[in-house]
Amino acid sequence: MSSALPGLLGDASDDVPDGEDLPIHTELRLPHAVLFDMDGLLIDSEPLWTVAEREIALDLGGTFTPTIKAAMIGKALPLAVPILLAGLATPAALAADPQEVGRRLLARVAELFAAELPLQPGALRLMERVREVGIRIGLVSSSYRLLVDTALVALDAERFDVTVAGDEVAASKPAPEPYFAAAARLGVDPRNCVVLEDSDAGMRSALAAGCGCLLVPTFPASNVPAGVRVHATLEAVGLVELAAGLPPIID
Repeated sequence: MSSALPGLLGDASDDVPDGEDLPIHTELRLPHAVLFDMDGLLIDSEPLWTVAEREIALDLGGTFTPTIKAAMIGKALPLAVPILLAGLATPAALAADPQEVGRRLLARVAELFAAELPLQPGALRLMERVREVGIRIGLVSSSYRLLVDTALVALDAERFDVTVAGDEVAASKPAPEPYFAAAARLGVDPRNCVVLEDSDAGMRSALAAGCGCLLVPTFPASNVPAGVRVHATLEAVGLVELAAGLPPIID
């Protein structure tokens, strides 16, 4: 790992990972920390969630639609399950206990995670580049610790300086608390952090915490706030894009 410190990256091209497309004598204001969402961003887990959600919808006599999926994505179970039940709107769904449905959903997704958990293209390469220039890395997920720890087997827990799970904060995304918690544990001002997210809820959480945000959306993005840059995949994100994602310096 490079001994370079995050902050300004100047003429010392040795601090830039091989293959990074930077002009000579480039000076970048780099983030002090990069905070990654998990589901849909680092791991291609949304199809697995969809399998479990469809099974539960079928059990409750309903159909799991793209509209319900879009409304649930990025949210922790206490927020997502009521959306699922209201969207199904069957007698069985409306009579169901959201906590029990949440437990069933969590258990089924854990089974699917353990069987297969593909990584998103560019995920490992980007984390390696960030590490090479001395930037700290956090994982901030709406998923519960059970699923986060299962995913960390594929992602390698040692890549992360801190991880925050959805059941470890009082208010999950889109509230700012998950990103406040990650920044505090790292000892970094949120304004010196860049977040990578795939959902509207996650993006709003990051911005509310004062972080910069890059969006790599699972679903086509709309109403993206000014200052949030959208990328098709993590393969399109490097140090230049991370630097551009920082909030402006306000004196």
